[in-house]
Amino acid sequence: MKNIKHSLYILLAFLVLSCSKTEDLQDDENRATAVSPELILTNVEVSAFNNISLSAGLASRYLTNTNGVNSNQYYNWQRSDYSTYDDLKQVSKMIEEAKRTEIEVYQILAKFFNSYFIVSLTETFGDIPYLEAINASEGNYTPAYDTQKSIYIKVLNDLKSASDQLIANDETILGDVIYDGDKLKWRKLINSYYLRILMNLSKKENVAELNIKNRFNEVFTNPSKYPIFESNDDNGALHFYNIQDNRYPLQNNNDLQTAYYLEESFVERLQDFQDPRLFTFAEKKPNGNNLPDDDFNAYGGLYGSGDLNTNVSKAVNGEASRVHPRYFNDPENEPSLLISYAEVEFILAEATVRNWINSNAVTHYKNGIQASLNFYNISETDAYLNNPKIELSTGNEIEAILTQKHIAMYLNTGWQSFFEQRRTGFPEFNTDGTGILNSGNIPKRWMYPANEATNNGENLNSAINKQFPNGDTINGEMWILK
Repeated sequence: MKNIKHSLYILLAFLVLSCSKTEDLQDDENRATAVSPELILTNVEVSAFNNISLSAGLASRYLTNTNGVNSNQYYNWQRSDYSTYDDLKQVSKMIEEAKRTEIEVYQILAKFFNSYFIVSLTETFGDIPYLEAINASEGNYTPAYDTQKSIYIKVLNDLKSASDQLIANDETILGDVIYDGDKLKWRKLINSYYLRILMNLSKKENVAELNIKNRFNEVFTNPSKYPIFESNDDNGALHFYNIQDNRYPLQNNNDLQTAYYLEESFVERLQDFQDPRLFTFAEKKPNGNNLPDDDFNAYGGLYGSGDLNTNVSKAVNGEASRVHPRYFNDPENEPSLLISYAEVEFILAEATVRNWINSNAVTHYKNGIQASLNFYNISETDAYLNNPKIELSTGNEIEAILTQKHIAMYLNTGWQSFFEQRRTGFPEFNTDGTGILNSGNIPKRWMYPANEATNNGENLNSAINKQFPNGDTINGEMWILK
């Protein structure tokens, strides 16, 4: 049954929108303009939950690349694109079809997906078009830019509304490859993601309109109304299957097998902690093949900001570990996570430290570590959980929590780990190597797409001038970071 359900991925290219402009459908008499909302839901879910990214792995100091000077590793990226608006158009189409078929539940879920996709865009650029941009049917091709603050207020309100509406809705969710129509799990996901958004806004906890502490506490203290993740079974996870177009996205990736190695500071952190997850993340370095698989000395890495030629030389000499072969050999491997139970527990630990909720930070912290270890099928956890080097003690709470969150997100959850470091500064990402670019700075954003200056120049220039005194640069500090 699961294989049949997930084979829907293959059909989506033929059944669901794939063009870049929704309005183009109106001009093609041979193309279907109506499609059941459950088929669109499947496509939207795959887009949202497939978060395996080598680029994010490089920027987050999990990996290094020896096949040239990589801009993500050396922090010299420039522009990104607006391709995520295609996902938002898919959501708009799902709403349209849900209204046509008079099925409310897809309109409710659309509030979550609209929030998820727009957050990914605003975290990338800063202010972006939202309200006018998602109303393509109105024919507005030069949408105004919404402020980041207004976007987050709408996101918080929409997520809360979606959670509340799902309680009363009695319709069946079809086409759901994440939770198979389980509304309780959807409520847990939406509420857990809501907590992530509130934590992402930690620098704005005193902004009255956001009401962050009260919003957070309302969810935490009302588990019957606002349930959140309680175990790894609740994870917002996209599972992969050994079926064409459903396989783990890095399977048979030649570059991953030949040009990617673990990052040195990341390996050293795991070695210092005696963290057994290292053995699931990496294979032994060639120089360590004579050692047991569980010998921490059998593993090594390349310095993320280090000189490329030096890194290549170390790799050739067998001093560095590649990623574990399961990442490029196993067609199913581990699922891709949108958000996990481990992350939620780390969020609760941080919220406790910040006095947003009255709870036990150590308990949440260890729950998060335990969940991550179990996710990687590590059952013997007591020794690690009681390791003094990872202890949550006064003065180091935020750093310890964010360090463990970083480890738990290895090669998963997209760019969230990078954004967490951008928000808090933890864990430290090295920029002191001789290969580093961007004057040794970790970028804070991506520049707006080049074609936006042509297509919507007036609104773009206004948004840039309001946000960034030094212009549209990768080092500009967006509102959420101030």
